[in-house]
Amino acid sequence: MTTTTLAVLVPLLPFLGSIAGLLLGRTAPGFVRPLAVLPALTAVALAVVVAVRQDGGRAIAASTQLTPTGSVPIDLALFIDGFAALTAVLVAVVASCVQIYSTAYLRDDPRYSSYAALVSLFTSAMLLVVYSGDLMVLLVGWEIMGICSYFLVGHYWETPEARAASLKAFLVTKLGDVPFLIGLFALAVDAGTFRITGVLGAVAAGSIEHPTLIALLLLAGVAGKSAQFPLHTWLPDAMAGPTPVSALIHAATMVAAGIYFVARLLPVFAASAAAMTVLAVMAAITMVGSALAALAQDDIKRVLAYSTIGQLGYMAGALAVGDRGAAVFHLMSHGAFKALLFLAAGVIIHAAGTNSLAAMSRMSGLAKRIPDAYWTMTIALLALAAIPPFAGFFSKEAVLVAAEHTALGDSDIAPAAAGWAVLVSGLLTALLTAAYAMRLWLLAFRGRGAEAPDHGRQPLAMTTVLWVLAVPSLAFGLTVGRLPRWFDGHDLAPTVTTAVLGTGVALVGGLITYGTWRHMSAVIVRTGAAVAPDVVPHPDAEPALVEAEALHLPRPAPAPYDPARLLLGPLRRHAAAGFHVDAVYTALFVRPVRAAAELVRFLDREVVDTYVRGSGTGARLLGAGVRRAQTGNVQTYLTVLVAGTVVLAVAAVVLSNVNAGS
Repeated sequence: MTTTTLAVLVPLLPFLGSIAGLLLGRTAPGFVRPLAVLPALTAVALAVVVAVRQDGGRAIAASTQLTPTGSVPIDLALFIDGFAALTAVLVAVVASCVQIYSTAYLRDDPRYSSYAALVSLFTSAMLLVVYSGDLMVLLVGWEIMGICSYFLVGHYWETPEARAASLKAFLVTKLGDVPFLIGLFALAVDAGTFRITGVLGAVAAGSIEHPTLIALLLLAGVAGKSAQFPLHTWLPDAMAGPTPVSALIHAATMVAAGIYFVARLLPVFAASAAAMTVLAVMAAITMVGSALAALAQDDIKRVLAYSTIGQLGYMAGALAVGDRGAAVFHLMSHGAFKALLFLAAGVIIHAAGTNSLAAMSRMSGLAKRIPDAYWTMTIALLALAAIPPFAGFFSKEAVLVAAEHTALGDSDIAPAAAGWAVLVSGLLTALLTAAYAMRLWLLAFRGRGAEAPDHGRQPLAMTTVLWVLAVPSLAFGLTVGRLPRWFDGHDLAPTVTTAVLGTGVALVGGLITYGTWRHMSAVIVRTGAAVAPDVVPHPDAEPALVEAEALHLPRPAPAPYDPARLLLGPLRRHAAAGFHVDAVYTALFVRPVRAAAELVRFLDREVVDTYVRGSGTGARLLGAGVRRAQTGNVQTYLTVLVAGTVVLAVAAVVLSNVNAGS
């Protein structure tokens, strides 16, 4: 087969598997698991073949007109360069791992068939975004992912948390998609085409008349889809969905789509220094804020959710300094170890027996009971903390090197201020990342909570996937010398300066957290008394406490040996609540909208309905009066007729006298 044909089959096979799974889910349930796993595995093989044939060389392009529009044409086009080829492999591998893992994780779920079909459709949509050479076709995959995330996050729709989280994810991302759609149309009008190659050619020729406006409109959609400040609040709440879904969304789909889109169209954004500065500031705030929030969370999945937001901030920071190679390199590295982190968290949650509230303060004795999750999550956390030689070290260093070059004025794409913002926030985030990674490891595997009942050995399908993902988490960074040809020829190797700074601050963050934990534990053992728990008042309580109240569970007080208590101090309360961004949105938008809705309801019921009811009542009274007059007595009718005639005659005489007098 030709490379183009193989590339078409990569997103097509999961799509066909999704349709077949939905059709056969009830009539032939035995086919559901093969239809979920086999198309994904086949897509992996085909994506690898496409990547090998592309080999980082000239882009593979093909197109056919989808439909005549009368103005800007829409093409069913493929555009596969090195970025697209490797990203497609990542998406297919993570999706396959999620499907295999889900066969065991959701083994007894009555809605597994619809779940598996939606995961396949989700995968197909992301692959369409990756391979698409036309912006409108890309938009189709972009929006399909949005609706799939809505259904998958709300998979446990019986719980109010899942329903609220799915609705929030949909609305917040759609809030960014509206300006994103306007930006796409404005870009196509300026460029005269939706084809990505045509758009990039128009940018190179200086034909884009409104680069800043278009870039800012597109960034709104990117902020929503990739959970960047200020549209990041949906992602932590999305943890109400099944853990494999979290792995898919955080590692290879949905949030990765926004970063990939900016990387694909980076010249459009680089045409505006203002847009690059906005992107840098957005990335800096996202990195630091999400890292602080992750350090304060008690729910293990929420820690990982805020971690994803921060790592996406690194990618956005690399793009803000004009290095898409570093951004996509970290996207791929992060995809491997973050998928591993979430899937290992699923094993931990199952072993701890707390699928709803995965509070780390309640965990104890897990390291010996689930050794596979223990060792693989340790590898993933070391990669997250950017400790050499794990994958995260090389990819994060690539981001810091790019920021350093821009800060020193060695870049013509982005202003030096953007470089300094990304570099300083990146180093601070590296320290905080190592701190919350160490805290997660200590509380989850060295915790002193109530030990959950032993559920026995974890299914082989789950543990095997963990070790498969552990390989790239450990070794992917070692391929850094062979990646430049795939990434525009840019050198991605770390420099001495950034390597020393990045690794140094990471070690400091990890060691301080470990030392704090040891100190607090020693104090508790020596005194025999726990530190007084923090008081987190409602409604600004951390989400785990709010969820506990909603489910009528005991409010889990922060563990007395939690190092975040000392590390963050009074800031912990605010960081645990995500710095009250949701509360700000509630005050600025939710409450005014609700108040306006109440006003409209009042006007509708008390004013409009009053007039409607009044007209009905008036007609009814008039009818009753007329009905009373219809007595059937001819003598009465003649009396009324004569009386009316007399009244009319008197009125006529009066009017004639008035006219004569005037």
